[in-house]
Amino acid sequence: MLRFTFCVAGIYLCFLTWGVVQERVSTTPYGDGDKPEKFRFFIFLNLIQSLIAAIVSFIYLKFSRRSLNISNMPRSLLTKYGQVAFLNCIGSPFGYAALKHIDYPTMILGKSCKLIPVMLMNFVFYRRKFPLYKNLCVLLITAGVSMFMLYHPVDGNKKAAAANSLWGLFLLTMNLAIDGLTNATQDEIFHKYSQKVTGQHMMFFMNAIGSIFMASFLVLNPYNDELWRAIQFCQTHPAVVGDVLLFGLCGAIGQLFIFYTLQEYGSLRLVTVTVTRKLFTMLLSIFWFNHRLTLGQWTGVVMVFLAIGIEAYIKKQESMRLKKAFQPTMDEKQGLAAVGKIAKAE
Repeated sequence: MLRFTFCVAGIYLCFLTWGVVQERVSTTPYGDGDKPEKFRFFIFLNLIQSLIAAIVSFIYLKFSRRSLNISNMPRSLLTKYGQVAFLNCIGSPFGYAALKHIDYPTMILGKSCKLIPVMLMNFVFYRRKFPLYKNLCVLLITAGVSMFMLYHPVDGNKKAAAANSLWGLFLLTMNLAIDGLTNATQDEIFHKYSQKVTGQHMMFFMNAIGSIFMASFLVLNPYNDELWRAIQFCQTHPAVVGDVLLFGLCGAIGQLFIFYTLQEYGSLRLVTVTVTRKLFTMLLSIFWFNHRLTLGQWTGVVMVFLAIGIEAYIKKQESMRLKKAFQPTMDEKQGLAAVGKIAKAE
């Protein structure tokens, strides 16, 4: 429990900082002239983050004296890494594209339901089933977070200009489905190759292969000049370089916690942490600045904590039951003691 709490704290701290830096990079105008410019090169930004994450995970593996085992790696495992990297690369563009056709609250509500596609993709592609209580907890958390977000007032400047459309909802659905399939495939890799793969191995290969995919797209695509425009922007506005590198470093350190949590506790527990992160962040802000919650928001909070409590209670009961099952009975203890005395006498 202590390790999981440490992982949660690490994820929250790193990605709260990462979110602040991301907002600064994407919304702050750079330049002191008459026409300051905003950084709009998101594939380039993701490429830098993947490169930094690959370097950080490689350094971590070297310091922990773990080998990449590339020469002995099964081709099927490398294929799976490539699949996860590709899914990770194509998921974000669907989300960015969806925001052009749906409003901000709809996007937030969609992201709140991420637990459902994770469970669905685990079942559809890998036939993994979850206990009934876990399904109930997922539904409660999803409903609770959705209610909290639905009843949270959104400023007009945070809303997208476009109204909701079927195309936008389709793009959002694709984004959620790809994210769910990514998490399900990661679970399958840890399950199938548990002796060969650690979280840091997956982090390295996913980011290294993803960097190759994105760099190839930026360099080889004749209809996209984002790479050269991004480099020119950095030359014109050197201040953005520090922000981009800090963004990548925060994301890379956060990924260390993410992939460790994924390895030890599975994608469903990980997504529960990431989905509820915004709720807990808002709660902290509300209590810190003495804001008020609506009745709908309080209902959502109660549902989330009820789900977390149910899961914790059932897991504790299962742990106690397993511990009791493996403890020797009184007769077995007396038998073992008698055998020990005979062995000493001999």
